[in-house]
Amino acid sequence: MNIREQLEALEEKTLSPYASFSRNTKGREREEELCDIRPAYQRDRDRILHCKSFRRLKHKTQVFLSPVGDHYRTRLTHTLEVAQIARTISKSLRLNEELTEAIALGHDLGHTPFGHAGEAALDSVCSEGFAHYKQSVRVVERLEKNGEGLNLTWEVRDGILNHRTSGKPSTLEGMIVRLSDKIAYINHDIDDAIRAGILTEAELPAEYTDILGHTVRERLNTIIHSIIKESLGKPEIVMSPEVEKAMGNLRAFMFQHVYTNSVSKEEDPRAKDLLIALFDYYMKCTEELPEEYLYFMEQGDSRERVVCDYIAGMSDGYAIDTFTRLFVPKAWKD
Repeated sequence: MNIREQLEALEEKTLSPYASFSRNTKGREREEELCDIRPAYQRDRDRILHCKSFRRLKHKTQVFLSPVGDHYRTRLTHTLEVAQIARTISKSLRLNEELTEAIALGHDLGHTPFGHAGEAALDSVCSEGFAHYKQSVRVVERLEKNGEGLNLTWEVRDGILNHRTSGKPSTLEGMIVRLSDKIAYINHDIDDAIRAGILTEAELPAEYTDILGHTVRERLNTIIHSIIKESLGKPEIVMSPEVEKAMGNLRAFMFQHVYTNSVSKEEDPRAKDLLIALFDYYMKCTEELPEEYLYFMEQGDSRERVVCDYIAGMSDGYAIDTFTRLFVPKAWKD
């Protein structure tokens, strides 16, 4: 018996009967020889961690565009916080931690530069629509590895696609990531908003913080413990009604006071205009796209979709540099 088979056998001895066992995966779109060391979901986690799209997340906005300071979250640090919260819950419930981590690390790979402002910009100009959760799946199925994709298992792709609020993941591990995404961004966005001077801890509604806690650490502790306590030994991922209501109301408060706040969103119109200008330019001058993107058009993908692929893959800085190169006049030389 090789190491992978030993690990698969260990899963079946130690994990919850409600866990997604690596041996029972629905498989990949293209069959591959199995690894002699790593079970399927561990292999997926490694592929995501080493892909180019994952590395670019470090230069993509989470909420605050062009913040002054090194401690504001980026799309990468958000992803890592989601993964850590999700792994804690998954491990405590004896679910498949490697599947959970793979979904968490891949859930935002398709996000645009400039956060949700960039997503809204591309969605407004692309007749086929644009949504980051669909783009994340396109990244792993189509765009990575020069058109080969990462060939991930069905369960990981399902979790990535369904991590949004209205999504319905098919595995408990995917359900954990869906919840952990919200837990992470609500709490770290509070932290960033306090750092930015948009609000103070004291301004958070006491009716919610009295239940969840009066610091980020306390709130994470309350929510995570509630999920583990209420979900242990059950085929569902839930939290107590009291905690769920308080978290939902705190999220609504954040949308009203932070996500639409003039300080956090003052750069959004400029960011949207920048990406729309890039979209219009490459729709007219498609031949200037890198060869790897022209290849997708040769394979039958629409021009709009490929232009969105290219722009969505940009980091914030690269988008600004490209816009500057294309539209800002160069200074006269002496």
